[in-house]
Amino acid sequence: MKVWLGHGASGGPETMKPYLDELGGHGLEVSALRLPRGSAERAMGPLREQVGEDLATSVIGGHSFGGRVASLVAAETPPAGLLLLSYPLHRPGHPDELRIEHWPRIECPVLLLSGDRDQFARVGLLEQSVKRLPRAEMHIYPGLRHGLTSVAGDVAERIAGFVAALDQPERSTRSRR
Repeated sequence: MKVWLGHGASGGPETMKPYLDELGGHGLEVSALRLPRGSAERAMGPLREQVGEDLATSVIGGHSFGGRVASLVAAETPPAGLLLLSYPLHRPGHPDELRIEHWPRIECPVLLLSGDRDQFARVGLLEQSVKRLPRAEMHIYPGLRHGLTSVAGDVAERIAGFVAALDQPERSTRSRR
């Protein structure tokens, strides 16, 4: 099962290298997506084009903007799994403007990883919001903000476990911290 990761709004595919390297060490087939700048909705087409016909059997996701784009695609066409690394739940300073209206339509299993000091996702709001995802698992990293590259090894280990479990249909994925 292939894993596709999209970059944040200010980066490019090269910013996903720490994750790709670690995931490759776990024997996973991984690729970085190249997403256009601008709205997440505009980037949905390029994500679909790059993943191609394998969307239903792939795990898609990414860091921040890349995860948001993947989540919008997953709400329309379920992939095998969805990875949200530092999901941009809201703009910094605007916790009343949540970006989760599409989450209840995401039917695939979801792994959400975030720092407890992420300025784009107040942890209390994230814990409440994740309940809108029917099949989600969440882990919060103490002391981390919007980037998770300092714990890329642990992120990769969690992703590898998540992907391995997708082959076990009896697995029940629930929200947990």
